[in-house]
Amino acid sequence: MKTIDYIFIDNNLQIPKYKQLVSSIQKAIESELLQKGDKVDSINTICKAFSLSRDTVMVAFNELKTRGILTSIPGKGYYIKSTNINFQEKVFLLFDELNAFKEDLYNSFMRNLSNKIKVDIYFHHFNRKVFNSLITENTGNYSRYVIMPASFQNFYPLFSKLPKNRIYILDQTKTEFKNKYPGVYQNFEKDIYNALISGNDLLRKYKKLILVFPAGKEPKGQLKGFVRYCNDYNWEYEIIQNPFNRDIKKEEVYIAPNDRHLVYLVKEINKNNLNLGKDVGLISYNDTPLKEIAANGITTISTDFEKMGESLAKLIENKQTKLIENPSSLIIRNSL
Repeated sequence: MKTIDYIFIDNNLQIPKYKQLVSSIQKAIESELLQKGDKVDSINTICKAFSLSRDTVMVAFNELKTRGILTSIPGKGYYIKSTNINFQEKVFLLFDELNAFKEDLYNSFMRNLSNKIKVDIYFHHFNRKVFNSLITENTGNYSRYVIMPASFQNFYPLFSKLPKNRIYILDQTKTEFKNKYPGVYQNFEKDIYNALISGNDLLRKYKKLILVFPAGKEPKGQLKGFVRYCNDYNWEYEIIQNPFNRDIKKEEVYIAPNDRHLVYLVKEINKNNLNLGKDVGLISYNDTPLKEIAANGITTISTDFEKMGESLAKLIENKQTKLIENPSSLIIRNSL
């Protein structure tokens, strides 16, 4: 049987015809009349059979696509992609990478979503080509797009292909985004500035602050906030790309956003018989359970990633268009 044999359109109903079309296909799937992989009649065939406009059928097909029920193959037509019709929303979630604290964010996000929302997670690993490809290949396949753009620039043409008002920015945002896209973000410049102020009393026993900033995936706001703090509070400071082969001296404080650099610094401090937290200070970024116990406790500047996931879930669930700042704080431990 053809797809049109399962479609019922009643001109007397006040329900929009595109919704009747969506409902007909869903009921056919529910009744197992349509199976995964089945070809759906063409738009022109459905238009002719029910005197519908092409736009009406396209709206119905697009809704079914965003919910993951339909897929289209260029030059061949539309097919049933999934027979799971219980999801009301299908979310494209694009992370930069997966690590301990991003996993906390993701788990919190999933815990706070209803079972009517399906999430597919992808990773771009700070590769701009992968970032572009993942978004381009998935345009039109999801009802909402949550994107962690890292430090990438100039992607308005890419975003313009996505459904309007369905884009959420996560973790890093730019000033020009604030009136364009909702989401949950960290204000890296303000966070490091305020965190260091809150640690002023402990920092004063040292003479120099050193920020390890490779200028790769780290947010530029961290650098700006660090420099502003040092200038405002008359600190001697230095910015280095990495700590390797560096002569670590007493009365220095190292701020290391990268965990690889953090491990190296702890090893070098121990190797040189320096006392961490007395001779040399050390501040890491992004708290994890391991940092609570490593080297008798590593001081961190960290946001609440579970709170970030919860806030993002609420935005999606309630279809809100707010931009929510997720603040960080200084968690003081023995390394300072």
